[in-house]
Amino acid sequence: MTSRRDFLKQASLLGVGLTASPFIIKAGGSIAPSDKIRVGLIGCNGMGFENLKAFLRNPEVECVALADIDQNVLQNRAAETEKISGKRVKNLYKDWRGLIDNKDIDVVIVGTPDHWHCLQMVAACQAGKDVYCEKPLGNSIEECNIMVRAAQKYNRVVQVGQWQRSDPHWQDAMQFVHSGKLGKIRTVRVFSYQGWCPSIPVLADEPVPAGVDYDMWLGPARKRPFNRNRFHFTFRWFWDYAGGLMTDWGVHLLDYALYGMNVTAPNSIMASGGKFGYPDDACETPDLLQTIYTFNDFTVMWDHAIGIDDGAYGRNHGLGFVGENGTLVLDRGGWEVIPERVNGNTRMEAVPLKKAYGEGGLNLHVKNHLECIKSRNRNCNASIEIGAHIAKFSQLGNIAYRTGKKLVWDGIRFTNDEAANNLLIPNYRSPWELPKI
Repeated sequence: MTSRRDFLKQASLLGVGLTASPFIIKAGGSIAPSDKIRVGLIGCNGMGFENLKAFLRNPEVECVALADIDQNVLQNRAAETEKISGKRVKNLYKDWRGLIDNKDIDVVIVGTPDHWHCLQMVAACQAGKDVYCEKPLGNSIEECNIMVRAAQKYNRVVQVGQWQRSDPHWQDAMQFVHSGKLGKIRTVRVFSYQGWCPSIPVLADEPVPAGVDYDMWLGPARKRPFNRNRFHFTFRWFWDYAGGLMTDWGVHLLDYALYGMNVTAPNSIMASGGKFGYPDDACETPDLLQTIYTFNDFTVMWDHAIGIDDGAYGRNHGLGFVGENGTLVLDRGGWEVIPERVNGNTRMEAVPLKKAYGEGGLNLHVKNHLECIKSRNRNCNASIEIGAHIAKFSQLGNIAYRTGKKLVWDGIRFTNDEAANNLLIPNYRSPWELPKI
């Protein structure tokens, strides 16, 4: 009998689009060893481990490998994983390439900082493994293009960690937006005001902590002395590794602006902001930013701040689809419709708050990925194509901010600024090279 792993590998090599699942659950709910989906996690410290825990909530999943450049994190997560699953993780790697080479692994979870996603995702695809890649998909526009080509070339099932795509109340809100009841939508306000997110003070460089392979952590990013601000969670405030709040929260929220309006790329982008709240802290990315994306007959407006919770509509994050009849307001807690009132006349019925429901977006997102893996359906709820176009959309906003110019975009490059085009493709530090797909 052909095992599930052999079946999937054969189907991949043949390019078969399967509609029936080869996965079999035995009587009593147990999973045959040959039907296990074996996962390996690269980057175990933050959201990567949350993703792994969501995978392990499914009985068909077994974690067989972990990789992290921090020995302390690696050992701690191995112990936690054994406690959760009741099984010892067989393979622990300081170098993620050993995990990619492990032929027992079916799915690679990429939970590393953004600047690593492209190399690791592409290597996993080339090794014949499916991928769950944490958002944002890439740290540059060209990396996103390469990652899409890799998934398509190697016929891999890739889910991007934009788990709101699997959260049911977000889908319900989109159905209402698409119904046309709001009337013509002139703008979409998208905002993220994160009061919990603190400034980081300037810290001196220091020796690399024991057990940390810092050169591997830097990877393709430029060589720098070790600084605790650039390590673990706060890496996201430095351009070498990430894109600040614009890419951290923007890929979740701006994604739904594009989804609601059925578009992918703007005609032009302009941005303004800076380090207004914390001018002397260690962050490179702006603590306040407003970006306007212009389409043919509407705009998308992005607005973010750290250290402040007072966003629009009495919320600290969300979207407002501003229509001529009313505005649909949506966040992680639920959605509602606020009617437009003109000269005392209400143009539509209010929709009171519809609260979030279900078992949680991340759990549903992982379940969707597993089902797509079993059926070999590449159209996951947050497929590689969806993840790429919103990561690129967020990068466009950051590039407009960094150049200080209104940029005209033709879907591939900027037509009015060569300096901006220089920011489309990252410069990798030797010996790392941008993959050629």
